[in-house]
Amino acid sequence: MPEASTASTPPATELRSSLHGRGQRLTPQRQKVLSLFERIGEGSHLSAEEVHQRLLRADERVSLATVYRTLRLLSSMELLRELELPEGGRRFELASDAHRDHHHLVCVGCGRTEEFESAVVLAEGRQAAGSHGFRLIECVLNVRALCPRCAAGESA
Repeated sequence: MPEASTASTPPATELRSSLHGRGQRLTPQRQKVLSLFERIGEGSHLSAEEVHQRLLRADERVSLATVYRTLRLLSSMELLRELELPEGGRRFELASDAHRDHHHLVCVGCGRTEEFESAVVLAEGRQAAGSHGFRLIECVLNVRALCPRCAAGESA
């Protein structure tokens, strides 16, 4: 299993060497997608469509199909993390070991996603894994809710 990006190795360098090891190359399209996530930084969650739209607004010519393939590839290489939403949507974020065990508050109305950390959730995850003989790898909780804007729209 490939290691996630560390502070000492830039994701683009890691991507280039990892692709080379797989007999693939760092295409301009792959670089553009990864660079977008590096620019927006940790804690930003984008769908494939949002990645595509941001690249188009930056005059980067990448097809939506290429964006989907690239997001799957970068996720499989653990350079990006995929957040699968119960409504069938998927969002992606830059992977980081320093920010591994975090949780997501997801609006079921608009898809807005906010991160939060909780030592209690992590402790409960460790306890549950241990009591069943599992070895905890990561602890991620997705909380479905309505953001203030969507909640206000419901009550109107």
